[in-house]
Amino acid sequence: MIQQRVLAILSVSLAFAACAGTGTGAPVDPAHAEASHRNPFLDVNFFINPEYVENVEATAKAFPSEAEAIRKVKQYPTGLWLDSIAHVANLPLWLGEARKQQQASGKPTLSLIVVYDLPNRDCAANSSAGELKIEENGVARYQTEFIDVIAAHFKSFSDLPIVAILEPDSLGNLVTNLNMPKCSDARDVYVNQTAYAIRKLALPNVSIYLDAAHAGWLGWDHHRENLIKVYKKVLRAAGGLDMIRGFATNVSNYTHLYNRDGAAMESSDPCYNELVYVKKLAVGLADHGVRNKGFIVDTGRNGKGQIRKVWGHWCNIKGAGLGERPRAAPEPFIDAFFWVKPPGESDGISDPTQPRFDAECASNESAKGAPQAGVWFQSYFHDLVRNAVPPL
Repeated sequence: MIQQRVLAILSVSLAFAACAGTGTGAPVDPAHAEASHRNPFLDVNFFINPEYVENVEATAKAFPSEAEAIRKVKQYPTGLWLDSIAHVANLPLWLGEARKQQQASGKPTLSLIVVYDLPNRDCAANSSAGELKIEENGVARYQTEFIDVIAAHFKSFSDLPIVAILEPDSLGNLVTNLNMPKCSDARDVYVNQTAYAIRKLALPNVSIYLDAAHAGWLGWDHHRENLIKVYKKVLRAAGGLDMIRGFATNVSNYTHLYNRDGAAMESSDPCYNELVYVKKLAVGLADHGVRNKGFIVDTGRNGKGQIRKVWGHWCNIKGAGLGERPRAAPEPFIDAFFWVKPPGESDGISDPTQPRFDAECASNESAKGAPQAGVWFQSYFHDLVRNAVPPL
């Protein structure tokens, strides 16, 4: 029933959507507005990151009896994370390599970039807390040293298609975690600076997706309703609905696409898997006039179900496996399945004596021996390959 309703909603004319997309911010670039109505993952190759390939190859050499299966992972794309001002220097290197791959293939080569450095970032967690603090000129630095520089690089590679996912775990915190002082202090900054990033990155070659948490966080009806209200506020400030292509869910998480894990973990949550969450969120968005948007679902680690007893556990979950392979338009209103969080990169350090330790990373459902967030966790990647569903 939900699927039929959403399909009907998504058949509404683009002209109607354009009327709904007016806002109070800067005017929408016509070329970007046109691009916001298309699935950017169609008819392109995906950029393969040589650095990720090197990590996979090192793991293959460490486990020679399973090297054949491990090496199969090298053919799949992963997200490229800009999680600090210093790491923005990687962007022209990545895009330069993407241009080489595009020239070699003769086909557009798409890169997926995760933009992730808001002031007071991840206000409810320690392991991935950011470098910028609101009280330490963080807003100005975010704009001039981070977003403006990224926008300049995107412009200089205007021949390349780019997908930008903005600020995982940010807007969701405004729904559930405003009781925490760090999140409460960041409320207006999160809204205004996400809008700033949208305005700056809304280029003809860039498709923008806002993070939309996942079923186990915001699956309840009232949470989804409040999230949509936050989106509308952000998009009004950014310049309207046509400023973004859509939304990204399950980023860095493990929620299964199809099974009913959620019913066992949180019986009150009506979104018992990620596709149900996407469908219900799409219906709610359409009811608020946000139509013709696509979704990205991160499938890098959600292949194997029934690996958690607590849905809120998120750090290096034991037993996880690679999920559906990155590909375009796998389901209705899904633009792509994609490995947004590069499989094998740690969620956070498990040693409580180390900086940025979060107690979640030492839970009884988390893998031991984990390095700092973003660092290659070889044994964990090895397990992801072993547990892949479908198998490699």
